[in-house]
Amino acid sequence: MSAARPRLLYVTDLAYQARGRRYCDEDILLTSRLRADFDLALCHPRDAAALMDAFDAVVVRNSGPVLGYREDYEAFRERALSAGTLVYNPLTGRADMAGKQYLLDLSAAGFPVIPTVDRPEDLHRLPEADRYVVKPKLGADSLGMRIVTADLLPGQADGTTLIQPHVDFAYEVSFYFVDQDLQYALYAPHPDRRWQLEPYDVTPDDLEFARRFVDWNGLAHGVQRVDACRAPGGELLLVELEDLNPYLSLDALDDAGRDAFVAALTRSLHRFLAG
Repeated sequence: MSAARPRLLYVTDLAYQARGRRYCDEDILLTSRLRADFDLALCHPRDAAALMDAFDAVVVRNSGPVLGYREDYEAFRERALSAGTLVYNPLTGRADMAGKQYLLDLSAAGFPVIPTVDRPEDLHRLPEADRYVVKPKLGADSLGMRIVTADLLPGQADGTTLIQPHVDFAYEVSFYFVDQDLQYALYAPHPDRRWQLEPYDVTPDDLEFARRFVDWNGLAHGVQRVDACRAPGGELLLVELEDLNPYLSLDALDDAGRDAFVAALTRSLHRFLAG
């Protein structure tokens, strides 16, 4: 790393249109604040591989679903790993960064996850339900997700999709971590309005639940979002562990909450750059 202020290549797609969210606003806010500590430039994910050699580290933020630029992303990963480029989040993540296989692995290992299978011979492991959710293993942001009845399941389990029972949950809640430290939690009290989020008071049991997945993922540095739903029995079940480019919903925080998050992210990036 250079002796001058650290240089960060901040990867984002400012034009990405997400349902119910404005990704660009979040990255405009974060980059405006990070410039106090870092020399920083923004680029589209398709350009990251060509530009990253001029920077001390690459920060992947709201870069949109990888499905939209998979070849470019794989080229970026390969080049970064080959050159030893510092990438934040580190490219060793075991969750969404590596696809959806982790949901199968965690489900099979008995973690508190929505039961998940991908093969016809495993359909019997799912609890009976009126409806089931079918989504691509390489999907993101609900792209390609379908809801089907049980009689249609055998034709859906072809190894490229995940199949889960449709859970009539009370609400969804997200826990936001920087490194291994919980920063805040938000929930959607109305299940039909996923992105109308409000602050959530975390109980010790909630924190134990969320931290279990962060510990499993093993990232020493980075931003992670643990998404869960409150099942009919009252327990939390993992929906997703986002470790590639989690949207942070900073607009749902007050000024003090945003300030605290930016400070934690800044400290984390300094630690990351220092090795």
